[in-house]
Amino acid sequence: MAFLWILSCLAFVGATYGCGVPAITPVITGYSRIVNGEEAVPHSWPWQVSLQDYTGFHFCGGSLISDSWVVTAAHCNVRTSHRVILGEHDRSSHAEVIQVMKVGKVFKHPQYNGYTINNDILLIKLASPAQMNMRVSAVCMAETTDNYLGGMKCVTSGWGLTRSTNPSTPARLQQAALPLLSNENCRSYWGSKITDLMICAGASGASSCMGDSGGPLVCQKNGAWTLVGIVSWGSGTCSPSMPGVYARVTKLRSWADQIIAAN
Repeated sequence: MAFLWILSCLAFVGATYGCGVPAITPVITGYSRIVNGEEAVPHSWPWQVSLQDYTGFHFCGGSLISDSWVVTAAHCNVRTSHRVILGEHDRSSHAEVIQVMKVGKVFKHPQYNGYTINNDILLIKLASPAQMNMRVSAVCMAETTDNYLGGMKCVTSGWGLTRSTNPSTPARLQQAALPLLSNENCRSYWGSKITDLMICAGASGASSCMGDSGGPLVCQKNGAWTLVGIVSWGSGTCSPSMPGVYARVTKLRSWADQIIAAN
């Protein structure tokens, strides 16, 4: 019996963690923080990272896309002095087995524009590879040719404010299910600020907020969760009746591929 148990453990250790398929299944009850969201099942979004400064202050989210690479927003201004925290759920707990990773290199999109917030993507190469396990695995990245249509239900996650007036971000990871909007529909809220490098979601009673920046907007494709958007900008009051705006991964994928291939 013990021998079988050891074999099954070895089989588990040798298991490959395919992208976009969490070992711990997410449960999404409402299409309703991360204003009007809900606490995520612990470790059910295993690609979610917390970007923190040397004091442990969480300033942005991000997504693990391989054992060595994290994608986040350019406006998060990641530096090599920052830390990437993997496998976290409750930031107030000291009992979780987290991986505290050093930032090796930072690649901000050369055409990122802080006024238009176009090309809001930044890649982090970790100083050493992450250990993939049940609580840490990669998300799939949307392909250049993928088309994600308005009305599709997707999910965003993060430790951002649950109300814009709150003094601090929540300890536990939050999630919210949001419908995508067509860019045409999104322009009825945001006008000409919306470019083809952006994708919108929300205006449905839930919203991303400060602290969620750089984190994932994922949609299911062929049974795997796929990174479609990077939390970018939105209402200054995180109004759940205004759509959040995300960097559109399909348009930025080729740049990301070039950076990763060259480094």
